[in-house]
Amino acid sequence: MDFFYSENIEDIGLPELRNCCFHLLCTEGEGSLVYYDRCFHFRSSDLLVLPRPEAVSNLALTSGTVGEFFAADYKFLQNQLPANNYSIGGSISLYGNPVISLTSVQADVFLADIHRLRDRMEEKGHRFYRELMGSLCLTMMYDIFSFHSQRDGGNASTERAGFFVNELMRLLAEGNCRTERSVGWYAAQLSVSEKYLSSTVKRLTGHSVMSFIDRHTIPILKEYLNNPRYSLTQIADRMNFASLSYFSRYCKKHLGRSPSEYRSSLQPQG
Repeated sequence: MDFFYSENIEDIGLPELRNCCFHLLCTEGEGSLVYYDRCFHFRSSDLLVLPRPEAVSNLALTSGTVGEFFAADYKFLQNQLPANNYSIGGSISLYGNPVISLTSVQADVFLADIHRLRDRMEEKGHRFYRELMGSLCLTMMYDIFSFHSQRDGGNASTERAGFFVNELMRLLAEGNCRTERSVGWYAAQLSVSEKYLSSTVKRLTGHSVMSFIDRHTIPILKEYLNNPRYSLTQIADRMNFASLSYFSRYCKKHLGRSPSEYRSSLQPQG
């Protein structure tokens, strides 16, 4: 399921939404849940961002607790974001604490965001439906980043492990993934073992190093494919793919189609 809106908080347990990221606002009452083995309490005007619903358990709500949430396919949301965005560093602290307390004004902004999404969800006949929904999701996410940055002041972690995660994000934001996409290369730049970097990133963010590398690589890949000046061979060479066949497999995995098919999809139809 790509998009889902509900006014029933308990719907976050629906099995068909396991691959979604949840954005839930409690509008009345209070409750608690366990996320990655830690218990979190929330109350009215608290926003919960839950990118891994399978890690949620023991949801408990007091009588009269209500809320609204919008859920969307996690990979779809990731693909909407530019590579060097606040969410990457901020994801460290959101993984540790998914609850953001909002002011009444911020709560109204968030509700307006998800109501726009709710109102356009059923327009599947729209020729640019996914692009339309993507732009509305991006608006919602940037509003959430703004709320979150005010909570944490942009400082995701101060411990030694957090330093290495932030340094990884810096290397990726500099565009190194255009030619370097192995975990070992980034571990070497940070003078740590590949195993240490992988386990640290997974522990602090809930995601693998490769998922962050791919997240930064895909916008670069799309930028090249969107530019007709470059042949597929030139793109594969510029991005340091070992072969055209590997380049094609990478595109199929992350774009859902081969490089030539992706380019054909950019041409006007009819």
